[in-house]
Amino acid sequence: QVQLVESGGGLVQAGGSLRLSCAAFGNNLKINTMGWFRQAPGKEERDMVATITGVPLNGHTNYADSVRGRFTISRDNDRNTIDLQMDSLKPEDTGLYYCATKIPFSIRYDYWGQGTQVTVSS
Repeated sequence: QVQLVESGGGLVQAGGSLRLSCAAFGNNLKINTMGWFRQAPGKEERDMVATITGVPLNGHTNYADSVRGRFTISRDNDRNTIDLQMDSLKPEDTGLYYCATKIPFSIRYDYWGQGTQVTVSS
């Protein structure tokens, strides 16, 4: 069983920065791919924001086009934490941010956190 706990959300003005953190609890998490997803206001789907692979795949990162160059995902495999540094925030970045994890090469993310709210004012 895996548990994910997000923190770091809040209210920030456009152009500002926030850092989200996800604490992961479980076994062998260093091999898993970790990701941050966003659910925008009024939408049901959760869109990929950034992902980072585990040790077997060398920590490869991937970003949504809308955040590339502004957001940075990182992980600490010793502490089992995954961070998302968000800079130059825009109002369209507003949403509920979820941390999620999946085993390597799996299509589906099997475990999700409860989410942390990020609100960017204009």
